[in-house]
Amino acid sequence: MRGQISGFSASWDDAYSKATTALGKLSSSEKINIVTGIGWGKGACAGNTGTASSIGFRSLCLQDGPLGVRSATGITAFPPGIQAASTWDRALMRDRGKGIGQQTKALGVNVILGPVAGPLGQFAQGGRNWEGFGNDPFLCGVSMEQTVGGIQEGGAQACAKHYIGNEQEKNRETMNSNLDERTMHELYLWPFAEAVRANVASVMCSYNKLSGKWACENQHALDDLLKKELGFKGYVVTDWNAQHTTADSANAGLDMTMPGSDYGGKNVFWGSLLQTAVSNKQVSTTRLDDMVKRILASWYLTKQDQGYPSTIVTNGGTGGKNVQGNNGTIAKNVARDGIVLLKNTGNLLPLKKPKSIAIIGSAAVNNPKGINSCQDMGCNTGTLAMGWGSGTATLPYLSAPADAISTRAKQDGSTVSTTSSDTASQGASAAQNADVAIVFITSDSGEAYITVETHVGDRNDLKAWHSGDDVVKAVAGTNKNTIVVIHSVGPILLEAFADLANVKAIVWAGLPGQESGNALVEVLYGDVSPSGKLPYTIAKKESDYGTSIQATTDNFGEGLYIDYRYLDKNKITPRYEFGFGLSYTTFNYSALTVTPTSLLTSGPESGDTVPGGAKSLFDIVATVSATITNSGSVAGAEVAQLYIGLPSSTPATPVRQLRGFEKPSLKAGESKVVEFDLRRKDLMYWDTSSKKWNLPKGSFVVEVGASSRDLRLSGKIDVS
Repeated sequence: MRGQISGFSASWDDAYSKATTALGKLSSSEKINIVTGIGWGKGACAGNTGTASSIGFRSLCLQDGPLGVRSATGITAFPPGIQAASTWDRALMRDRGKGIGQQTKALGVNVILGPVAGPLGQFAQGGRNWEGFGNDPFLCGVSMEQTVGGIQEGGAQACAKHYIGNEQEKNRETMNSNLDERTMHELYLWPFAEAVRANVASVMCSYNKLSGKWACENQHALDDLLKKELGFKGYVVTDWNAQHTTADSANAGLDMTMPGSDYGGKNVFWGSLLQTAVSNKQVSTTRLDDMVKRILASWYLTKQDQGYPSTIVTNGGTGGKNVQGNNGTIAKNVARDGIVLLKNTGNLLPLKKPKSIAIIGSAAVNNPKGINSCQDMGCNTGTLAMGWGSGTATLPYLSAPADAISTRAKQDGSTVSTTSSDTASQGASAAQNADVAIVFITSDSGEAYITVETHVGDRNDLKAWHSGDDVVKAVAGTNKNTIVVIHSVGPILLEAFADLANVKAIVWAGLPGQESGNALVEVLYGDVSPSGKLPYTIAKKESDYGTSIQATTDNFGEGLYIDYRYLDKNKITPRYEFGFGLSYTTFNYSALTVTPTSLLTSGPESGDTVPGGAKSLFDIVATVSATITNSGSVAGAEVAQLYIGLPSSTPATPVRQLRGFEKPSLKAGESKVVEFDLRRKDLMYWDTSSKKWNLPKGSFVVEVGASSRDLRLSGKIDVS
């Protein structure tokens, strides 16, 4: 973490000073214009505010999405958030964010609706998990920090979404989420706190209810937690059509309504109705002024008051100019470095000029009807680059795996046959005479307004689609060098084939975006050593996750125990654990040192509220270092992970929790010392009685290793 840029560096004080001056020049109708969307389908963008000509405030343009600008051509369709998380690479996360931000600005879009911290990933089947950064709050929090920093450095306003408790697609607009405060703080609020610490401009409230009250008019969530406890200085905007009242939403802490109406142009809760509520003193002028100042402060913070480009996107269209720049390279690097090598028996990979290669599966080739032929990617036809829904973008091109492999194979003199069928018998016959068979399988999910092959957003199960298991088994029955490449939105069960002797390699290629084939080839052929690690657990059966999609109420009964926290608690062996990933080289860990910065004493958080929470939470209280050595014969990068186990004085708590990671690149034989800075918050738990973060007394376990189950070094920190 040392010397690395974290969030977006800018002064809220300066922004608020300008906002306060501007506020004095506004008429009451201009104030209402700034906080109210002009209505669905009425402006250039998915959401548009009114204007305030007295201060040169044009209509703000708000547009999806978290992997690139939606409804625009000439943009980069980056790999989704989950692939960025899978790289465990802060610099790549930031580069990706900056590319999204620069393209957003170049198209005259003010606010890009991302990144995603909710859903976090309570459910492995959750339809939109792929838009975010995995279900560990620390990994997700670092990803949010870096992505927000990159987007806003690029000139756009980031919007952290969906706040909070919207963990599934089923009944998302009526779901009642009941979270206890410890689970809220230690899991679901954590990455939003990191976004606030990174100076995120805006936060989007979600569709669901929280303890019976809509998230977008929930005073505890919006005011108590977000604005007071976390010190959020930006504005809260609704998810589209997530507003239900005029005065209640305003008084609870909502600052902007989008798109300003329902999808039929009705249900306008603000605009003139808000003006009336202010006149009738149902909403105070102070509250209205606060809304306006928050929106203006974010505008000034990101310097959008100075020469911002005019808007050239069209709502639901394909407008815009080519703004890609060199971002195809960044997209490829994220796709490539997010690939996780799960199995590599006998070092079959990297490929060594095989005489013949059989490529099998519809997911190896592009959709024959066109790469953008399905509205919002609402199909699983051809190679899978992203899930479906509003979090997608138009692909400028899509490098198909079969094409990229064929191009490389020709250079080696290898012959290639491609069978774009998902029929087991055809796969088997195509594979039987090839030196190597590469089988492509998938699993897809997305947003509930589109149903794909009976999956209404959330996945019905964790199986490979299109009889993927059967195809792999059939191919492995005829070819002793079978490689399985998996493109998936999240974990799938691999038990049908993971132990088969002829399945020599399993490559988890995730969701790669536009550079799919190009990225994959660099790993398959050893141009680089794979360096991705899993941002979730791949379990042996669905019940090993301990959660399942809910009907009408989600009581979060599993509490803190999701994913690896649940498997660790219940001593369940996964197929591949959280943080796991192989390389073409090997790494040794040695020389652990744990150095507290001072004598640590137990007790609650303290200090003034700064963006992210109480000031003391962010004090560096200890530094952990370890030496990582590349003990193999090729260069590679290793994600060294730091896990903390809280002392026995803590109320029931997970066995271990990720609290640091570093990714050194090492030549063969090279060693580097990695350092992890531990903040006070990283050692604390949320105390429900005092309603504060608390540092417990006792001995903390410090573990450093290659995954959550491959822990090579162990030490301790004592707190008196």
